[in-house]
Amino acid sequence: MSDQGSLRSTLHQRGMRMTPQRQMVLDAVRELGHATPEQVCKKVQDTAPTINITTIYRALDLLEQLGLVRHTHLGHGAPTYSAEEHEHVHLACHRCGRIDEVAIETMDELADKLLREHGFALDATHLALSGTCRECRNADIG
Repeated sequence: MSDQGSLRSTLHQRGMRMTPQRQMVLDAVRELGHATPEQVCKKVQDTAPTINITTIYRALDLLEQLGLVRHTHLGHGAPTYSAEEHEHVHLACHRCGRIDEVAIETMDELADKLLREHGFALDATHLALSGTCRECRNADIG
């Protein structure tokens, strides 16, 4: 089934209808990889200039409820959205703002420990770790 057919089916099962705006927002998130609502809005407005930021926020909220996108806070400011198939942990440098990605499996040992010791099931797909990147650390040393 196509992405559009899948979204249409999911919405229909929940008593909602498919709108071009919802599909455009999902397509924009997938194309951009990581994007703030404002970036999604700009991308959507390239083809549909009358769509406003309120529509983007509503569509993102619905798409997240449906499990098609997720948001992560990569520091201060607006959340960053990515499509559900785009799972990884974000490493955010608090000095230069660089964002790196590492495999979600990097968190397996911590996730196992948290579950074992605290009964807490970690959702690392929603995770951003703040620290200092290699380049900033090397600049301090050199």
